[in-house]
Amino acid sequence: MQTKVIIRILGILLMIFSLAMIPPIFVAWYFGDGGGLAFFTAFFVSLLVGLALFLPRKNAKGELRTRDGFLVVILFWSVLSFMGALPLYLGGIPNFGVADAVFESFSGLTTTGATVISGLDNLPHAILFYRQQLQWMGGMGIIVLAVAVLPMLGIGGMQLYRAETPGPVKDAKLTPRIAGTAKALWLIYFGLTVICALSYWGAGMSLFDAIGHSFSTIAIGGFSTHDASIGWFQSTNIELICSVFMLIAGVNFSLHFVAVRQLSLASYFKDTEFKVYISVLAVVAVISVITLVYHQYYNFSDAVINSIFHTISIGTTAGFTTDNFTLWPIFLPLLLLFVSFIGGCAGSTGGGMKVIRILLLFKQGAREVKRLIHPNAIFKIRISGKAVPEKVVESVWGFFATYVVLFFIFMLILMADGHDQVTAYSAVAACMNNLGPGLGDVATNYAGLSDISKWVLSLAMLFGRLEIFTLLVLFSPDFWRS
Repeated sequence: MQTKVIIRILGILLMIFSLAMIPPIFVAWYFGDGGGLAFFTAFFVSLLVGLALFLPRKNAKGELRTRDGFLVVILFWSVLSFMGALPLYLGGIPNFGVADAVFESFSGLTTTGATVISGLDNLPHAILFYRQQLQWMGGMGIIVLAVAVLPMLGIGGMQLYRAETPGPVKDAKLTPRIAGTAKALWLIYFGLTVICALSYWGAGMSLFDAIGHSFSTIAIGGFSTHDASIGWFQSTNIELICSVFMLIAGVNFSLHFVAVRQLSLASYFKDTEFKVYISVLAVVAVISVITLVYHQYYNFSDAVINSIFHTISIGTTAGFTTDNFTLWPIFLPLLLLFVSFIGGCAGSTGGGMKVIRILLLFKQGAREVKRLIHPNAIFKIRISGKAVPEKVVESVWGFFATYVVLFFIFMLILMADGHDQVTAYSAVAACMNNLGPGLGDVATNYAGLSDISKWVLSLAMLFGRLEIFTLLVLFSPDFWRS
């Protein structure tokens, strides 16, 4: 374990993160409604802590090993989330304690979108902007951005990329050098954000709201500058724009890269995961339309718009709302929550277990049925025409089993803390899947939870964002053996 190198990298990343406090300072100055001092203080604290970690070890050199990369990622996401809570805690938000600030910061950076704040419309613009910015930074993963910078500082980036990037297959590179891969991903991410912001602005949002919502849309985060979320705008055009960009952001960014490079959409329709992703959302949207029309909850056109929007929003784990979907008839609220377990594609900004894992679980189940019929036959699982290595299938089963165990542990803790089954179940599901809105007492926000529950759910968000094993590896004795 290269402790000095790890601490040096952590110091560099914290100094980079301190720059995130600068835009809200300018927003506070422009609107003049407060919050500037909190971000000014947070900027210097983040910078000084980063310098304190970096300067004594500035000459520490060494190539990171895989486990070093895991530790850097875990430390950085944890430390960054705590440091990111500082301006929120100092921002003068009413009835806002340490647990609230940490919960909100974790929710932002993990792109969960669960909030403990009510009265967003009355908060200073600087705090509103900062919340949106946190999600944008967390969307593609600030570590992936750092991978593009760290090689210039003599630090290898592949281990960080492998440790942070979600999905069952993490070794694929879009360009010969990993720094080039990180830059390519961030260029696409930035480009989609700009196009989304301009689309929102053209549809009637103010420039401030357009930029803020583009951050959380492309990050599939779900934070909004208004309590009523996207519903505040009362605009079908804005809802459709939001739906399109959430759908795009839930797709593997590698496919976007190939499509841009080849100037062709063929790569999407050759990808099995993409086709399953679209099919699942389409089926759920159709079921929602039929159910809402049958129960006369909306007229047909409103049912179509609301079904498409909420299916994409919940299914991709964005968590935007235009109406209280928890009041929809019969099984629809639970169906939408179940879809969030699938989430977006691997390599996207979406949460959940990822489409590729669910697809592999389904194919493995189908293979076991075939083996019962033909016990001596050899069956290979194929995705997009290519055989999937057995170790990948095994890792998916391991992920699923671990996910279920952790899910029930978190759920039982919340129930022991006094919450009903629906609230506990949906809160853990929403946080582990990085979704945001839940059912029961957390349908609107999480302010009513105790501090213990907020700390537990903050940990659940981190497990979900780092895809469980990245964080769970710390509890293995083998990880700490030299």
